[in-house]
Amino acid sequence: MANFPVHTVESAPERSKPALQQLQSVFGMIPNIAGAIANSPVLINSLVGLFGNVHGGSFTEAQVQIVLLTDAVTNSSTRAVAFHTALALKEGIDPADVQAIREALSPRWELRASDSHAWQD
Repeated sequence: MANFPVHTVESAPERSKPALQQLQSVFGMIPNIAGAIANSPVLINSLVGLFGNVHGGSFTEAQVQIVLLTDAVTNSSTRAVAFHTALALKEGIDPADVQAIREALSPRWELRASDSHAWQD
């Protein structure tokens, strides 16, 4: 398996730097997966485009994190589970609901049906 360097804004290829700067401004850091993907300007710019589409829709940020945490759990991605756990908690999702999602259980009905977290079209 190939090892790819994990880039910072300073070490990344020129065409990858704006994407990493954008991610760093959003998260306050560059996730390792993004630093590795930055080896390919095409891939990192695609990731940032996807990020914009996911976070630019009608879901609240808390809803987005519930979906992304559920996806990470489903895919058994330990790093993504840890990352989206932190972001879900930061967005105010109840720790018991976050733990339920991490254990592949359903969160409380109130989380799924409440006005503040209800899925909207």
